[in-house]
Amino acid sequence: MNNASVPAQDLPTVQLLTPEGVFAPTESAQEYLPFLDRLGEDDYRRFYRDMAVVRRFDTEAANLQRQGQLALWVPSHGQEAAQVGSAYATRAQDHIFPSYREHVVGMIRGLDPVDILRMLRGVTLGGWTPEEHGNFHLYTLVLASQTLHATGYAMGMQLDGSTATGNPDTDAAVIVYYGDGASSQGDANEALVFAASYQTPQVFFMQNNHWAISVPVERQSRSPLYLRGTGFGIPSVQVDGNDVLASFAVTAKAMDDARAGRGPALIEALTYRIGAHTTADDPTKYRTADELASWVARDPIARFRTYLEGRGAGSDFFAAIDEEAADYAADVRRRALEITGPDRSVIFDNVYAEPHPLIDEQKAWLDRYEASFEGGDA
Repeated sequence: MNNASVPAQDLPTVQLLTPEGVFAPTESAQEYLPFLDRLGEDDYRRFYRDMAVVRRFDTEAANLQRQGQLALWVPSHGQEAAQVGSAYATRAQDHIFPSYREHVVGMIRGLDPVDILRMLRGVTLGGWTPEEHGNFHLYTLVLASQTLHATGYAMGMQLDGSTATGNPDTDAAVIVYYGDGASSQGDANEALVFAASYQTPQVFFMQNNHWAISVPVERQSRSPLYLRGTGFGIPSVQVDGNDVLASFAVTAKAMDDARAGRGPALIEALTYRIGAHTTADDPTKYRTADELASWVARDPIARFRTYLEGRGAGSDFFAAIDEEAADYAADVRRRALEITGPDRSVIFDNVYAEPHPLIDEQKAWLDRYEASFEGGDA
């Protein structure tokens, strides 16, 4: 039996907000309710602001790619609640290993989104330095490799004493983001083996957006994906990934457990990528308009807006957020158009730790080659 054929209410999915924006915790959500006590009214509004801003940024970035300013864009439209909720469940000392569409997670950790655009324009060697951006590690386009990177880092933290005290307020943990497609890769399963064996301080956050490029999740797994974690002896839970409050509460508990030395956990966040897998993809070739419409109706931002309206947020608040999002996107566009390519010497830098005659020879050859075009006929 697979996720697509099982009615949502028959799965032990943790949900706090219904698709209509009503606070109605499911039975499986009860143990997570205390974690909402960590949130104040400003936090609720910040959740909405970040989701709205990153969606507007996402649209602008896709436009830039279509206009030839980026080599590729990886949309996050539809997955904002899973990402915002889980990101705010982390603490400053934690380390985050993203896949390639966790744009808002990076922004929350202090990353300038233009750094993401530089990477996808192909003018940097990685994009940013993690320790300078809230321990937000580099994107990887190689599916599931980040699960091993994260697990290895978590094992290293155990060895160097970063998790020595068992105090969730001061110890560090790792969270790694990956998708349903990546869960079918060998790397993801190897990471689960090592995490379970060494009881790493780690959370696997799987965003099940229902499509691994053009392969639906029901073809990848005949049972809910969160059950894969239990097969390795790792506590696992399925959460409504379009519910930002549930995403926060479930991740907060799992990260606390990891910091306190209670080992790894796996979270499957049920969500949906409304857009294409990347701008190189055409999702109309493999999914139906009815399926898309059913998920658009469960939009995470609209759901949370309705909930905030019930808490007293008025039209002035939402209008101000819309204006901020538009200004944010305009600023990103302006700065993206100012991006220039690096000096070609970057090709040769850091190939070897010390100067090397072969590198010097190749660099001199390229200089001569490019100089041969100067002043010549086209």
